[in-house]
Amino acid sequence: MKKTKTATTLRLPEEDLRLMRAIAGYEGRPLTDIFEELSHEYIERHKETLELIGIPGFLAECKEGLAEIAAGGGKELAELDR
Repeated sequence: MKKTKTATTLRLPEEDLRLMRAIAGYEGRPLTDIFEELSHEYIERHKETLELIGIPGFLAECKEGLAEIAAGGGKELAELDR
């Protein structure tokens, strides 16, 4: 099944874009292929995060825990295995 592609605009520092173009030219690849590869790598690195935030109530539980810690509550690391 062929995936639909959508156009977008990226704002990059000129120096970064210049270097990306140089690398793409050296490799004989279009920039679109390189940016697509980079986006796939980025998504792959964050899949675990996406899975965790998909768990019902997980985000709320994290926020509650952070609020508890900020208020001086919680446990020390040594207490967690008890």
